[in-house]
Amino acid sequence: MKHMLEIEITRIDVPSGKAEKMTDFVAEERPLDIYVSKKHYATIFCSPSNLKELTVGHLLSEGILKSVEEIEELHVSVDKATCKVKLKPSVNIEKRVIFSKLSSRVIRSACGSTSPYPFSFRHPKVRSNLTVQAKTILDCVNRLNSNAKIFRKTGGVHVAAIYSIDGVSKALAEDVGRHNAVDKAIGAGVLEQIDFSECFLALSGRLTGDIILKAATMQLPIVASLAAAINSGIAIAKDAELTLIGFVRGKRMNIYNSPERILS
Repeated sequence: MKHMLEIEITRIDVPSGKAEKMTDFVAEERPLDIYVSKKHYATIFCSPSNLKELTVGHLLSEGILKSVEEIEELHVSVDKATCKVKLKPSVNIEKRVIFSKLSSRVIRSACGSTSPYPFSFRHPKVRSNLTVQAKTILDCVNRLNSNAKIFRKTGGVHVAAIYSIDGVSKALAEDVGRHNAVDKAIGAGVLEQIDFSECFLALSGRLTGDIILKAATMQLPIVASLAAAINSGIAIAKDAELTLIGFVRGKRMNIYNSPERILS
């Protein structure tokens, strides 16, 4: 299967003391160079899949682009690990990059934040009256990993998905980085012209401030995860009036903000 590598390992069974040579699969990570209007924008370390979706989702969720309509051309070269984005002449990319305090940079899969702490400015308010049944949230989050093919083989990636209110998967993505997985799911949803105000985001990773800021920027009203929320994620959720849910496991979940969107 692509996007993973088959390697030889030695597996030790501690109780019996037996050692066995065998093959296993590990997730693959590669750098992707993104160029915007012929200038190097960023190098993102990521799983080498859905690179178009990753680029579109990243540029939108970071506020560099206002809509996908601002893209005139987009070309991905898998062999060269590059994505070249040509914007329409009306887009002043230099001004937006300066405003966002961004510059040519490297984004590690373990990090993904656009700046050291991008939470000190005003955040977009989520304008949505969406309500979702708690059982729908539970079912969708609980089946995230079972729907993730690379995770099932390697255990080494994060997964993110966009779901409709009736639990139908609209976009699903995997990546070694949780930010990348979210960007890929967002990019896929945008390219499919999905109305995010009528959907929710489910993911496997921690609910940090930069993840919630991406969701708020894209007007996703509900974010739910298998993992925990931290204080920056909760703070941005409150400021953006976004429903934040963590520890969605078994038959329970913790709602940190705006519980009125979740129907029991």
